[in-house]
Amino acid sequence: MMNDLHIKKLSVNDVSCFENLIILFEEVFEMKKFSIPKSEYLRELLAKENFHVFVALKEGSVIGGLTAYTLNQYYSEKLLAYIFDLAVAGLWQRQGIGNALIMHTKSYFRQNGYSEVFVQADKIDDYAVDFYRKTNPTEEEDVLHFYYTLD
Repeated sequence: MMNDLHIKKLSVNDVSCFENLIILFEEVFEMKKFSIPKSEYLRELLAKENFHVFVALKEGSVIGGLTAYTLNQYYSEKLLAYIFDLAVAGLWQRQGIGNALIMHTKSYFRQNGYSEVFVQADKIDDYAVDFYRKTNPTEEEDVLHFYYTLD
């Protein structure tokens, strides 16, 4: 099952693949009233050095993926990676694909000199919390997340 799984880091030429991942996010996260940004915007986003997209492909179809951002630190010259979204299509969940995405992403950032990869999960999202605990994190913190809507 996993032997024909391919994990790929998207480049500026992979806009349609990125669009497929966004559609998958929309489905898995049950996003309402969502409209996908224009292809040119997504191409510009993929061109940014501080934005990363990894997809899990099976027979050429996107069945999962994650997005991550590079953060510069002032405590160290090494970079941090923040996983923003991670999802696997319902049919493929609980088959090791999410874990494979995490492992591949950690390896990529380690090879590129990053000091840490981190991700947040809502406390009430038991499925996400359990998933991340199974990926063998170095540490788990109990923090609160605050945000400010600007529009």
